[in-house]
Amino acid sequence: MIDPQLLRDHPDVIKASQEARGASVGIVDEAVAADAARRSAITAFESLRAEQNAFSKTVAKAPKDEKAALVQQAQALAARVKEAQATVTEAEDAFNRVVRSIPNVVLSDVPKGGEDDFVTLRTVGTKPEFAFEPKDHADLGEHLGIIDIPRGVKVSGSRFYFLRGLGARLEIALMSLGLDRAVAAGFEPLITPTLVRPETMAGTGFLGEHAAEVYRLEADDLYLTGTSEVALAGFHADEILPLEDGQAHRYAGWSTCYRREAGSAGKDNRGILRVHQFNKLEMFSYVHPDEAEAEHERLVGYQESMLQDLGLHYRVIDVAGGDLGTSAARKFDIEAWVPTQGTFRELTSTSNCTTFQARRLDIRYRTESGKTAPVATLNGTLATTRWIVAILETHQQADGSVVVPEVLRPYLGGVEVIEPR
Repeated sequence: MIDPQLLRDHPDVIKASQEARGASVGIVDEAVAADAARRSAITAFESLRAEQNAFSKTVAKAPKDEKAALVQQAQALAARVKEAQATVTEAEDAFNRVVRSIPNVVLSDVPKGGEDDFVTLRTVGTKPEFAFEPKDHADLGEHLGIIDIPRGVKVSGSRFYFLRGLGARLEIALMSLGLDRAVAAGFEPLITPTLVRPETMAGTGFLGEHAAEVYRLEADDLYLTGTSEVALAGFHADEILPLEDGQAHRYAGWSTCYRREAGSAGKDNRGILRVHQFNKLEMFSYVHPDEAEAEHERLVGYQESMLQDLGLHYRVIDVAGGDLGTSAARKFDIEAWVPTQGTFRELTSTSNCTTFQARRLDIRYRTESGKTAPVATLNGTLATTRWIVAILETHQQADGSVVVPEVLRPYLGGVEVIEPR
C-alpha cells in the first residue's frame, strides 16, 4: 500500500501519480478523509480509555458505601469505550479499503499515458534479414518437431502446447543459462510454490485490476501464480531483514506459471507467445529503499546480457504510467524483434515496486535509529518460454533448420543446429 504519511503530507504527489496512470484522482481525497476519520476515532478512543483508567483508580480508592454508584458509572463508561473501539475498527477498515485500492505512486519521470505512450530508451543489435520467406515460430516448431500445438489443444484446450525433444531441451537450456548467471551475480536459487494463499496474492498486488487473469482453486482458497514474484515476495513476509552496509537479499525463482490471459481472446492465439502455462525464471530483490533505482538498472543489465548473447535484436522501453501494474512505481520492458510479425514483442519486464509490496506484507529493515521501516522490492524476468519465439524466428535458415545460439550449445550437448526430425 502507499505510505500513509505521504498521503497525509503530500496528497498532491499521489494525485499526480493517479493522473499519470489515468486513474481516479478523487479517490485520493476519499483516502485523506478516511485517514482523518480514522485518526479522529483513535483519538476519541484513547481519550475514553485514559478516562476509564483514571476512573478505575477512583473506584478502587472510594469508600465502600460509594462504590456501588461508581461501579454503575464505570460500567457505563466501559460501554462507551467498547463503542469507541468498534468505531475505530470500522474507521480503520474503511481507510484500508480505500487506501489499498490506490496503486503504487509512480516515480516522477515515468512517462504519462497508456500502452502506446512508452519511451524507447535504447535499441540494440541488428534487425535480422533473410534471403527467403521466413517461417513463424509455430510453423518452424512443427517443421522441426519441437512444438506440438494440436496435441496440446487436444489434451488441455486452446493456448496449451507440448514442447518435444530439442524443444523441451531448449527451454531447459534457456532456464539453466539464466540460473547459472543469476547465481554468479549473487542470487540464491529457489524452486517456489505455485499455489499461494489469498493474503500473499493480495500482498503483491495481483488481486486488483488483473484479478480476472488469475486462476483460483475455490475449494482450497488458493491461487495459482502467474509469476514466481508472488511467492518470492511472500518469502520474507512479517520479517525484519538485515540491510546494513548496502546488504541486499536476492533470489532467482524457477517456477511454472499460469495465466488466464483474460481479455485477449483472438490476440496472439497462434503459437506459444501468449499461453496459459509456461516456465519462467524470475529475479527478485529486497533492498534498502535508497538503493532501489540502482538495483532496477542492475536487473535490466542482467537481462540485456542474456538477450545480447542469444543474438536477439531488442529495444528497452520505459513503460508509461497507464500501463503499469498495481505494484510498480516504474517498469522497464525489453522487447525482441519477431521477424514474421514485423514488430517488437515483450520478452522481459522489470519493475521497481519501491516499498508498496513490503508495506502490504510487513517486510521491514532496521534503521540506524533502531526503528523499523519497509524495504523496497524489485522483480525481473531472466528467462521464460516466450523467448523461444524470438530465438527460432531470428536464427532460422532457408532449409527450415535453426542455428542454436552458441551460448546455449553446452546445455544441449553441443547441438549447433536444430534440424527437422
